[in-house]
Amino acid sequence: MLYENQKSIGKIVNSSFYFTILMTVFCAPNLMINNPLAALGTEIVKTAYVKTTPIPSSEPLVTSQPMSLTEEKQRWDAMLRQRYKGYRVVTVSEGIKHVRLVRYINSRPVKINVLEVNQKINPNLEISPQLASTNLKRRATIRTIAQKNNSIAAINGTYFKPQTGVPLGTLMIDKKIYTGPIHNRVAMGIGKNGFKMSQLGIDSSVSTGSYKVKIDNINQPRMLSTYVLLYTRDWGAASPVPPKYGVNIAVNAKGQIVSKTYAAANIPENGYVISGPVKKLNPFLKASSMELDMKMNQIWDDVEHIISGGPYLIKDGQIYIDVTAQKLGSITGKNPRTAIGYTKDNEFIMVTVDGREQSSVGMTLGQLAKFMQELGCINAMNLDGGGSSVMYVNGRVVNKPAQAGGIPLSNALTISEKHQIAAAPGQDEAN
Repeated sequence: MLYENQKSIGKIVNSSFYFTILMTVFCAPNLMINNPLAALGTEIVKTAYVKTTPIPSSEPLVTSQPMSLTEEKQRWDAMLRQRYKGYRVVTVSEGIKHVRLVRYINSRPVKINVLEVNQKINPNLEISPQLASTNLKRRATIRTIAQKNNSIAAINGTYFKPQTGVPLGTLMIDKKIYTGPIHNRVAMGIGKNGFKMSQLGIDSSVSTGSYKVKIDNINQPRMLSTYVLLYTRDWGAASPVPPKYGVNIAVNAKGQIVSKTYAAANIPENGYVISGPVKKLNPFLKASSMELDMKMNQIWDDVEHIISGGPYLIKDGQIYIDVTAQKLGSITGKNPRTAIGYTKDNEFIMVTVDGREQSSVGMTLGQLAKFMQELGCINAMNLDGGGSSVMYVNGRVVNKPAQAGGIPLSNALTISEKHQIAAAPGQDEAN
């Protein structure tokens, strides 16, 4: 009887041994792929610009079941320990973690700073773009922008015109549109219940009677003389001079036309100026009022803020880099980078990459996309980079931009706490 039992035990042990081997064979590649430290040992992406077939956006994303606060903290900390194995994960404030990484790509070093934000752990955290000034044509350092808004952390935001500081692309703060889209570039929407990412267009027009004309952009530098542009007081006290054979029409808050001029026009408080070719605006020259209509796609209805960038890095979980479509061919190559994205669990991720120096060579867009994918982003996009790439955490710049402290910026993407719930833990490590 004892002998029979020993034989049975032997069979069980052998079966378990072979099962373990099989599981190791099948699971080991996945462990390597999902571990960013292992996957980034050499070149992250062989081709600088990769486009894979995206998952249809209509497909529902998998979401986790609601957890208690304690369970969520445990889940997040365990995930971070696995994701950043071998690196120190610093608690910046409740719900905010900071990690410094050094990677080697083709034996060359790359210094990376990552901020992860979990609003489920701290619902008081607010992620929002902030302008350097109430006037769009001004710039300030990231430290100035962050401290003015009592921000815990911040990174640089949209592209901007270096000569003036005007943001280039869509910027909406607290439901107010400051600037309109350029080249239909990708934008991120930030709402109370999560994030959205898509290419963005604004359907705007002005009309008088039965005559209607399309508005090509809002508070943006003129690209074509044929465009009809709208300027608000956020641009400044006066509009630009209209194009050749063009006119500026000023409209007050009640929709009444108060001036028509072939020079720069004073912008009425809470009103606007329409600037464009006379050929398109001629019917308004005989009118006493006009009506402004401005709409965005319904997918943006429940977002509070919008910040644009480009190109896409991750779209619906897949690497997707549309440099040509978004007319961003000038930003290719290895450079300092800034990127944002979010995971299926609505964790927000901000990244800066130092570059153009011996101690950190920078990343291509393909390498950055691969990195954002390995951090778990289901959608991610590139922001302004190069000399603009800068990250601020708890009062100091934590990366190494070319200019100490970073160049003056048009705007920044900030993380603030609406109601302080506890003193910042400072340099505590995640447990």
